[in-house]
Amino acid sequence: MNKADVLLGLQWGDEGKGKIVDVLTPSYDIIARFQGGPNAGHTLEFNGIKHVLHTIPSGIFHPTAINIVGNGVVIDPVIFKKEIDALASLGVDVSAKLLISKRAHLILPTHRLIDAASEAAKGKNKIGSTLKGIGPTYMDKTGRNGLRIGDIETNEFKEKYNTLVEKHKQLLSFYNFDYNLSELEPTWFEAIESLKKLQFVDTEHYLNTAMQNGKKVLAEGAQGSLLDVDFGSYPFVTSSNTICAGACNGLGIAPNKIGNVIGIFKAYCTRVGSGPFPTELENETGEKIRQIGREFGSTTGRPRRTGWLDIPALKYAIMVNGVTELMMMKADILSDFNTIEVCTHYNHNGKVIDYLPYNIDAKYLTPITTPLKGWNVDLTQMDSKAKLPKELLEYVSYIEKAVNTPISIVSVGPDRSQTIRMK
Repeated sequence: MNKADVLLGLQWGDEGKGKIVDVLTPSYDIIARFQGGPNAGHTLEFNGIKHVLHTIPSGIFHPTAINIVGNGVVIDPVIFKKEIDALASLGVDVSAKLLISKRAHLILPTHRLIDAASEAAKGKNKIGSTLKGIGPTYMDKTGRNGLRIGDIETNEFKEKYNTLVEKHKQLLSFYNFDYNLSELEPTWFEAIESLKKLQFVDTEHYLNTAMQNGKKVLAEGAQGSLLDVDFGSYPFVTSSNTICAGACNGLGIAPNKIGNVIGIFKAYCTRVGSGPFPTELENETGEKIRQIGREFGSTTGRPRRTGWLDIPALKYAIMVNGVTELMMMKADILSDFNTIEVCTHYNHNGKVIDYLPYNIDAKYLTPITTPLKGWNVDLTQMDSKAKLPKELLEYVSYIEKAVNTPISIVSVGPDRSQTIRMK
């Protein structure tokens, strides 16, 4: 029986997972998304096209791969329909190669309203939600109130919808928040009708049977490990398990059926929204990285916060995920720097440590950085390891030694062709 490989982000999301899934898809039969919702934005660039996916797995552009939206994902039918329409305009027919788990939960219009009302009520303590209704949907899932894809096929669907909406209206009455649900519902139900044209399946059976029959599966994560609801910088996290274990829960694959764990990280760090960020650069250097790297959210358009690479945080993510190989993204963005800093330790309450502690708030922790020589050449036209500058190879080697994990790919541009295999 084949094992499923898992690909996930090791920072605060936006590491470039969409591009790498797209690059790796020819080696796999099935790409399966295991958690998160349309708060994710996986950007793919090829043949002069730039495309952002929010819910649909990043293998959708390859003619042979089957793409699965697993039970751990939460689906907004309206956004899902827009994604399918956008793919259709590019000539991609999803109906034959997109399967949706019957156990995946639906995001209702009222989930989005609760999200907006809750975030507004928090004022300056807001967590930086994308306001897509993700958190409230996962709350209904764990509260055993949720509406699932499989319910669409039942006669009780409308009744279950109305029952949940009544609960949501009660909840919204606690907030001083104006809304007009009747404006949102027609589009939502129209999108439900579109969803019905797709294949709803028991994806846990489908995946395990496929693996039994020798098919190669790649599980695709969303967001990043440092946004995991258990192991991230709580409460400034997402509402799902973004780490490797989430692939087991989110797809119905047993832990002993996980193969390679591929961890994606940027040559530097970014973060969207609120929350602690030890290596953040709130200065000209940080702004320079933001502008060169076009660091603006693919889902929200918000400017991303930027900072140097954080080795203790990277080691932590590698540990909790069991990462077997690394892929470093956006090396080309640091080409304009003579010197690159890397955080190797923290000063935590007066003590020097080399691991990620429980509380990484700036009140308790400051980064200790080491300068490394920059490469100062344009990498974007380079197509082999032999052409890479010595300083970049030294940077790669430095990170590999620090985290004790090999780097198998270095990305030198957004296009799928700008990908250098190091092995």
